[in-house]
Amino acid sequence: MTRTLRPAPETREQGRPGRWLALSVLVLAVLLVAVDATVLGLATPFISEDLRPTGTQLLWIGDVYSFVIAGLLVSMGSLGDRIGRKRVLLAGATAFGLVSVLNAYATSPELLIAARALLGVAGATLMPATLALIRNLFHDPRERSLAIGIWGATASAGMAVGPIVGGFLLEHFWWGSVFLINLPVMAVLVAVGARLLPESRDPRPGPWDLPSVVLSMAGLVGVVYAIKEAAAHGFGWNIPAAGLVGAAALYAFVRRQLTLPHPLLDVRLFRGRGFSGAVLADLLTILGLSGLVFFLSQFLQLVQDRSPLEAGLAELPAAVGAVAAGLLAGRAARRYSVRVVVSGGLAAVGLALAALTTIGRHTGYPMLGTALLFVGLGAGFAFTVTSDVILSSVPPQQAGAASAVSETAYELGAALGIALLGSIVNGVYRDFTGPAGTPAAAHESLGGAVEAAGALPAQTARAMLDAARDSFVEGLTLAAGAGAVVLLAAAGAAWHLLRGQRLGDGESAGPA
Repeated sequence: MTRTLRPAPETREQGRPGRWLALSVLVLAVLLVAVDATVLGLATPFISEDLRPTGTQLLWIGDVYSFVIAGLLVSMGSLGDRIGRKRVLLAGATAFGLVSVLNAYATSPELLIAARALLGVAGATLMPATLALIRNLFHDPRERSLAIGIWGATASAGMAVGPIVGGFLLEHFWWGSVFLINLPVMAVLVAVGARLLPESRDPRPGPWDLPSVVLSMAGLVGVVYAIKEAAAHGFGWNIPAAGLVGAAALYAFVRRQLTLPHPLLDVRLFRGRGFSGAVLADLLTILGLSGLVFFLSQFLQLVQDRSPLEAGLAELPAAVGAVAAGLLAGRAARRYSVRVVVSGGLAAVGLALAALTTIGRHTGYPMLGTALLFVGLGAGFAFTVTSDVILSSVPPQQAGAASAVSETAYELGAALGIALLGSIVNGVYRDFTGPAGTPAAAHESLGGAVEAAGALPAQTARAMLDAARDSFVEGLTLAAGAGAVVLLAAAGAAWHLLRGQRLGDGESAGPA
């Protein structure tokens, strides 16, 4: 019999009236974040052509949002526990919409990076608040599992809708229009949420500890920055300095939480094997997937010459699989056990990524679409069940902090994945050998090569693009292979750490 966290007892009373209608408002916030995350990949070639960022700046545009949101999620989740999750959610949604306008009208790579960072600040308020409100709206474990499945399915649906809507906008308007689609969703969320959502908070929260906020932000950003820079540029004096500062800040953060009567984050939650196993599974899964997700749209558009709309439709199987799996995950976990569903889902993603190591420039869509379908199915099962495990492992008053930990693992994994696996793609790509006359800008990014080709003689342009595309695909397949290794390792870790875990009350079950 394993030991896990035992939350405060819950009564199986009838849930709050109107809870399903309130859930519909919460999923709008998820939709807001999911759509924003997916349209950026489609817009990357257009951003490259218009703003002409370097390869490093392009990576920063992609991952600075994740860095900032990862650094602030714990703080914002704890703030919602203290001042009210509804209040934080509505304020964050308003800010998210307004900052989206700044992203849309950015006129330089530096301004876009700064705007993406501000979007991360606003985004850090949304996801923890939605999950925490679900925890407090749905007291029955089976209802809560279904609500979390709908929450996760909506995120996946947003990932499907984002590329399709974004592709349509990119074919008819400028790249900034993909950020403006946040505005109508934000407006509906704020107007309806103000009327339907109940307020919830910790009745005895204690003060919001500002030194802990600073330490958590400095720690996460410092460590992630060091890893990113080391992967992109090799070791320099700034990398160990940033890493040491980040590690020291995280150590000080943990020590401070253990001494505070009302910590920003109760780090004792990680003593529960189910909680820590679910968090680790989330982090490793996203780390392994991020390189593929970030570069797939570039592969479809710049290598296989698909339009933005065609690229969005091509990615649809992953979202369809994730939606279906999210709705079935809770039932499957209760029938077959948590660790079977999570480990099986992660293994399916790992095998799908392994299959993608065989793709080439002219790979047909049936193979690519099938692999993406299995990626979506596996990720949908795994993420839905791990979110449920994390939430059911804590009492309702700590729901915001626990949700923030879950989302921090997700965002931290995304940032690290783009940094590490993205660096594999960029490192291989930059070494391609082009014909005489190949401009330096062509080695910065594949988008730069496509743009530069327009100014070259036809034969030279064709030879350069062939070499550049071959090199890009080689880097992408290496990143897919690295991601497959990470996912299969995550499946093994989940099989061990989630032994005996079950959904519902967070108590241990017999061995699976």
